[in-house]
Amino acid sequence: MPYLIDGHNLIPKAGLSLGAIDDEEQLILLLQEFCRRSRKNVEVFFDNAPPGEQRVQSYGRVKARFVRHGLTADRAIQRRLATLGRAGRNWTVVSSDHAVQASARAARASIVSSEQFALDLREALEAESRVERDEKAPMSPDELEEWLALFEDGDSDN
Repeated sequence: MPYLIDGHNLIPKAGLSLGAIDDEEQLILLLQEFCRRSRKNVEVFFDNAPPGEQRVQSYGRVKARFVRHGLTADRAIQRRLATLGRAGRNWTVVSSDHAVQASARAARASIVSSEQFALDLREALEAESRVERDEKAPMSPDELEEWLALFEDGDSDN
């Protein structure tokens, strides 16, 4: 199930700072890794697009939508849900904003609070990192001996 995410609502919940000059890029990097590992797609919405910037940018499975000045990400999410129509029920909306959640309910989309998604995001990234660390663990001396014995046996057949 793909996600529609209220980006500036999620940034502080994900342990990032809204005051950072690259806060949006930091969140996009986290979401890219999440999407790579979970094979999910994300559309993340940010308020106050810089003048002259593209309004929609794709980063693999992450599509960032930068909402022009004068509109809000909340309103853009509501519009996106409206364009999805009945397909809205196949999406999950990530926001703690009550108006956005109400729009998601009206579209029959699933709702996850930004706080909960940040926990899920952190857990997914940490779990994968643990697996990667375990896969890179060195062989024990016993495992090394087993492999050496296996290959020594194979050499005697030649």
